[in-house]
Amino acid sequence: MDVLDASQIALRGVDVRVLERCTSTNSLLLESAVRRPALLACEAQTAGRGRRGRRWHSVPGRSITFSLACAVRRAPRELAALSLVAGVACVRALRRLGAAGVSLKWPNDLLAGGAKLGGILVETRSQAGATHAVIGVGLNFAPSRALARRVRRRIAYVADHVKAGRNEVIRALGGEILDALAAFEAHGLPALREEWEAMDAHAGQRLRVRLADGRVVSGVAAGLAADGALRLRTRAGLRAVTSGRVVSSRAA
Repeated sequence: MDVLDASQIALRGVDVRVLERCTSTNSLLLESAVRRPALLACEAQTAGRGRRGRRWHSVPGRSITFSLACAVRRAPRELAALSLVAGVACVRALRRLGAAGVSLKWPNDLLAGGAKLGGILVETRSQAGATHAVIGVGLNFAPSRALARRVRRRIAYVADHVKAGRNEVIRALGGEILDALAAFEAHGLPALREEWEAMDAHAGQRLRVRLADGRVVSGVAAGLAADGALRLRTRAGLRAVTSGRVVSSRAA
């Protein structure tokens, strides 16, 4: 088994820790008084979470689960874009490692060949005049029958696309996330918006999006609004969706 090792993940200026077992890497870092960037990776989470409280399943030795915490000094109204920023960083890292077919699904999923490769969960709280942001990343690393049975959907695996081990992948992801956050802090989402749109798995496709209130809207994907909302060209005109999930897609 590819054992997680903090010394192999080491990033300059970042406190890196590895745990065998914990509740949730996001929760632990969100509750900590982090004075400088910190990365926490874990083999097994007992309360791993996805977006909107959904359970995030992982398999020891066959998954990548880590969170990165740091201060972000942007206006609160801009913070919803952090999952998009982290998504760009993750695709950059995975493509650099050889996974050319990795793409993004708004707002927080990573895909490979149309199948789910992983997801991102961003949580924030105020701390000493800045925002304490925790970016959680979960990836399916190596094939697992147990995971496939649990999620009952098409899933993809990092190991099918790159030759690197888990420590190298986490280090690459962490470094790219820090670089993307620096660009976001300096210039906001415009620094990464075009790059996200170029990585969009559903660009130009007809989508059905389930809104937070349960309603479903349809339209052709038209990139991102200035605040990171998903733009749809509908029969009634251009619409920006700020909260929801894509439930289906097809060629327009």
